[in-house]
Amino acid sequence: MEFLGNLALGLGVAFTLQNLFYCFLGALLGTLVGVIPGLGVLAAISMLFPLTFHLEPTTALIMLAGIWYGTTYGGSTASILLNLPGTPANAVTCLDGFPMAKQGRGGVALFMTTVASFFGASFGIVLLTLFTPIIADYALRFGSAEYFALMLMGLVASSTISEGSAIKGLASVTIGIVIGLVGMDTQTATVRFAFGNLGLLEGVSLIALAMGVFGVAEIIMSVRRVNAADIDPDSVKLKAIVPTRDDVRRSWFPMLRGASMGSFFGTLPGTGPSIAAFLSYAVEKRVSKTPERFGNGAIEGIMGPESANNAADQTAFIPTLSLGVPGSATMALMLGVLMIHGVAPGPNLISTEPELFWGLIMSFWVGNIILLLLNIPLIGLWVRMLTIPYHLLYPAVLMFICIGAYTSGFSPLNIWMVAGFGALGYAMRIFRFPGAPLLLGFVLGPLMEEHFRRAMVLARGDFAVFFERPISAVIMGITGLVLIWGVWSSENMRGKRRARALAREADRRAPGHSEEEVQEGTN
Repeated sequence: MEFLGNLALGLGVAFTLQNLFYCFLGALLGTLVGVIPGLGVLAAISMLFPLTFHLEPTTALIMLAGIWYGTTYGGSTASILLNLPGTPANAVTCLDGFPMAKQGRGGVALFMTTVASFFGASFGIVLLTLFTPIIADYALRFGSAEYFALMLMGLVASSTISEGSAIKGLASVTIGIVIGLVGMDTQTATVRFAFGNLGLLEGVSLIALAMGVFGVAEIIMSVRRVNAADIDPDSVKLKAIVPTRDDVRRSWFPMLRGASMGSFFGTLPGTGPSIAAFLSYAVEKRVSKTPERFGNGAIEGIMGPESANNAADQTAFIPTLSLGVPGSATMALMLGVLMIHGVAPGPNLISTEPELFWGLIMSFWVGNIILLLLNIPLIGLWVRMLTIPYHLLYPAVLMFICIGAYTSGFSPLNIWMVAGFGALGYAMRIFRFPGAPLLLGFVLGPLMEEHFRRAMVLARGDFAVFFERPISAVIMGITGLVLIWGVWSSENMRGKRRARALAREADRRAPGHSEEEVQEGTN
């Protein structure tokens, strides 16, 4: 009965007029951001982050969560029609979605991906509702040593498991931790890394960091890459979106498998919807009796991944809400909203803020139903928005970034920090340093320091406390294994790429190849 009472409480919170409006606004903005290639969910949430200062924490999270899972819905539109993924999680949808659009079945692909997105999200919400309170009950046994070990594992996993060099990921985490330590020490009031600037006594603005590293840098990288393409308007009319019976028959099991995989990977730090979508595609191709259809417009190639990435979007809230440990940069921003409003994230959140927790979960149902009703009738509108020249779009985005940065603290320093972090984010893109670990390090760094110092005080300076307590010892052991595996796999992949490059160069230098071909291959 208590569980049903909590669900009723959440429905009452989610169905207030204010929360319904901001849920709709978040879902609409998320779809818009997903449809337009190059913006990204982090840029959108970063731009709207200052708005949360004027909202209740529950309302703010409902809006930002709508943007989070709304981008995945909208991202499939650009993937199918333009072969340009609106978000990284929708990249695999291009493989079969764009061939379907070229076959005149773009409307069918858009309709079916919307259905798959809703199914995957519903699957993830059910698991989120059932398992988050259970995990939170066990997390009440955690002390400072366990929290430090858990946060350390999250940072190491997110920087080494994700794509790219593990060393660069760890370097990004370190930079984020250092930036997070700027300002006044909460325990001793000692000023650190402020360099005499009074504006930095309260620390670096999370808004400025997120807007610069993800918003400005993404615009700079996308401004020459995003181009409009010719779109057949007849393929997206309402009469052209009805799937065949064979399409429906082939979609059920891929959706179920994709939702299961996405729900699992969504809870793991450093993986999330992108990896879940790619693994779902690989599984569907593996179990198919006709794998040659994949890449040529197979309906399974879009249903599995779209179901997986939307399920992962929902279950990503499980560690964030139950443990206070975000598994991705977007979840770190969600955590930042709670901290700014004075709400302590972690296992006590469910008992101390039941209206926030259950209201947020019930709003997921509302938001996904809104997205289902929003995306199907407005397919034609989203298609027409893709024809807006990007050189007219990005100046408006930059203007909103500057306005949001200034109004967050009414300080010109925030705008300069946005510009500086934008340059840092652009340089990180060029040298292939991941940006998400930097944001995670920035958010979790001060929390890790607090728990580390508290654990040291309780243990009287004995570092063995992290290995004597059973839970923290297991977590530290897993962290070490993840670190070793991440560095080894990164170096192994680098060696394989170098070997393949040398093999190609040797093949070009073989008799029968001209000097021009050899030079071209070397370049």
